[in-house]
Amino acid sequence: MTKQALISVSDKAGVADFARGLVELGYSILSTGGTAKLLQKEGIPCREVADYTGFPEMLDGRVKTLDPHIHAGILARRCVPEHMKALADHNIGTIDIVCVNLYPFEQTIARPDCTFELAVENIDIGGPTMIRAAAKNHESVTVIVDPTDYDKVLNAIKTKGEVDADMRLALAKKVFAHTARYDAAITNYLTSLDEKREKTKQFPDVFTRQWVKVQDMRYGENPHQMAAFYREYFIAPGLLAGYSQLQGKELSYNNIADSDAAWEAVRSFTTPACVIIKHANPCGAAIGVDAHEAYLKAFKTDPKSAFGGIIAFNREVDGATASEVVKQFAEVVIAPSFTVEARDTFAVKKNLRLLTVAPGTAHNDYEFKRVGGGLLVQPPDNQLCSESDLKVVTKKQPTSAQIADMMFAWNIARFVKSNTIVYAHNGMTLGVGAGQMSRVDSARIAAIKAQESGLSLAGSAAASDAFFPFRDGLDVIVDQGATCVIQPGGSIRDDEVIAAADERGIVMVFTGERHFRH
Repeated sequence: MTKQALISVSDKAGVADFARGLVELGYSILSTGGTAKLLQKEGIPCREVADYTGFPEMLDGRVKTLDPHIHAGILARRCVPEHMKALADHNIGTIDIVCVNLYPFEQTIARPDCTFELAVENIDIGGPTMIRAAAKNHESVTVIVDPTDYDKVLNAIKTKGEVDADMRLALAKKVFAHTARYDAAITNYLTSLDEKREKTKQFPDVFTRQWVKVQDMRYGENPHQMAAFYREYFIAPGLLAGYSQLQGKELSYNNIADSDAAWEAVRSFTTPACVIIKHANPCGAAIGVDAHEAYLKAFKTDPKSAFGGIIAFNREVDGATASEVVKQFAEVVIAPSFTVEARDTFAVKKNLRLLTVAPGTAHNDYEFKRVGGGLLVQPPDNQLCSESDLKVVTKKQPTSAQIADMMFAWNIARFVKSNTIVYAHNGMTLGVGAGQMSRVDSARIAAIKAQESGLSLAGSAAASDAFFPFRDGLDVIVDQGATCVIQPGGSIRDDEVIAAADERGIVMVFTGERHFRH
């Protein structure tokens, strides 16, 4: 009996070669609409589904494959005699391969001119029905939704005469993940529409996402916790999950979390920069003329805390930079690329993980935080004021150098756990105070860090991620030598804090934006 393949795809990449390969292997082809026209144009023999079922496409193409000749041919269990007799009684042939991908719903709703009506028409019905049926009957049917699987299927048939059970099951799993993601996109879109169906709300009424497991991990945040790492199905350029590992041990749960913090911080700079992360907080950050200078400055901030840290660069790492980094113990080094000399230098430390991440400006659309029985959802904190947004609130006006120091410190403060105080000068951090219950204590801790590293805070800039509720935090900062302060403002005691700044003879600017990172 001639085997049949049903091919009906929205994404037509590679489909002609796949169909031609199946024909050469003895398969007959059933197809619909645009796919059939393409195959016929390519000289590949195929039979239109309408001719096969004896029923024409109708309702503007809404009904094509919803017919017993199709679904019985897909769903019949070959090992059940009653099923095969039913097919014979009704003159229905088996369909052995189903190659279908769905209407481009996500691409459609991403179009700026997309209307509600257009979105609805791009909700596929026949496609999901066929591939779900084929996936259910994977013991007998091979189902393909991903063009990257075409060659794999052809090679299996060529070498083994058939697609084996393990591959059929793997392909079936792909189908249910595919339809789940497809339905999730539809649900998210429909439940985000406003009452007039014209605009979408930022947060849908029902929120569904899908991630694909990359690996099981040895353990999670602590050894008694199990963990796994998942990626989004599509990873935009610039996001950490698209990393490539060049060398080193398997990444741990904490490695990945801290690497993300390091990468997000370092790629926020347009000039060559280095950021060193320890326990999710920057312990050193700097800009320089190149990666080498940036690293030397960043490391100088807090060499003690940098031990066992994550080091990220936003420029290619060369041999000179690598020679400095290998002098210290680090868990991970991240960069867009490494020179051959750098890789050779790092090779002596076999456990050191080297990651490359493609440059890019993409950001996550949402951040998630689990709470008991629920989920907090927000867009990421990517806002950063410009120099023109600064409001000078003191009598003393800032110099251009002070503005540069304050903007650098302000950018770093975004990536430090609140309450945050960051001292900086000349494109490098001098002291970082993170995650304290009191902002005053953060200011003191940051100053202690600077002193331990032999760094003077005289003439430095200080950034506070949130406003000063009292003048005491400001007084600590000025006592340590800072001559300018950048903060959001917005306290009911702003006047008191401004008066204190004028009394101490320093510059203070308001940004109007807060950067809590709990």
